[in-house]
Amino acid sequence: MTGFLLRRSAGAVVTLFAISVIIYAVFYVAPGDVAQITCGPRCSPGQVAQVSEQLRLGDPVYVRYWDFLQGIFVGQDYSTGTSVEHCDAPCLGLSYQSDQQVTQLILAKLPVTGSLALGAMVMWLILGVGTGVLSAWRRGRVTERVLTAVTLAGMATPVFVIGLLLMIVVCGQLALLPFPQYVAFTDDPQQWAWNLLLPWLSLALIEAAKYARLTRASMLETLADDHVRTFRAYGVGERSIIGRHALRGAVAPVIALSANDFGTLFGGAVLSETLFGLPGMGRELVHAVRVVDLPVVVGMVLVTGFFVVLANAVADVLYAVADRRVVLS
Repeated sequence: MTGFLLRRSAGAVVTLFAISVIIYAVFYVAPGDVAQITCGPRCSPGQVAQVSEQLRLGDPVYVRYWDFLQGIFVGQDYSTGTSVEHCDAPCLGLSYQSDQQVTQLILAKLPVTGSLALGAMVMWLILGVGTGVLSAWRRGRVTERVLTAVTLAGMATPVFVIGLLLMIVVCGQLALLPFPQYVAFTDDPQQWAWNLLLPWLSLALIEAAKYARLTRASMLETLADDHVRTFRAYGVGERSIIGRHALRGAVAPVIALSANDFGTLFGGAVLSETLFGLPGMGRELVHAVRVVDLPVVVGMVLVTGFFVVLANAVADVLYAVADRRVVLS
């Protein structure tokens, strides 16, 4: 297990380094005249030259990339025009629009997106795995047909449709839940969960459909194995077979899929945060792209990549715990 963890950790570090190179190249090398893009279309040649000097665009690309990495690991000093500001590590630069440190900006938005992603993942795992287990247990009956139809409908419905319907019905007509408004967990844990319940449910209803079908298929495959038939021949109860054997066989693929979906949700929270008015990283990223605030865009994309890699690394470890054969691969 130690060797397996070391290999996965090394792979995660290499992946993060590759992500940083690609992100830096895409946003700071490929666009062309970064100074003109940063300054805006109405800037004079003199203003563009001044921005180019502040960004040190005359230095070689590898020198600028080294400065970028140096800022992440040891911090960096930035000139704000009238003074010099020190940005502590991990430093992702200063916003062109507000002169605010990108790291502080991300840390202010991270709890919102993190709360949305983690809560939705827990809910879709409970709903999806539970539905899949029930569907496999009641296979060939009316219950399975109904659950299959519901999961197919959930997979085919966009999140904004379900979100709008739930807000109209649950928040508007029935007044069972408040319209989502983010409250920090440290301020009021109960209101934090109460206000995020609707966004969690909207995302979970869609994602749970995939997990229900995956769990059902994995369990049906396990239930058809020879050792399960042997258990039945020895009189082992069906509930014990499903809970102790079939469900364990369905855990590994669910872990792998949940890591990918968590990363996708974390990086693609733009639509859900915009729909529910949540001030998270998705909305801030849209604003940064609109005003061409490259340090904010690069910082948020890099942080999103970090959480995607982290989620997959954790999934690898959990996968190895669920199936010891993975350690030997």
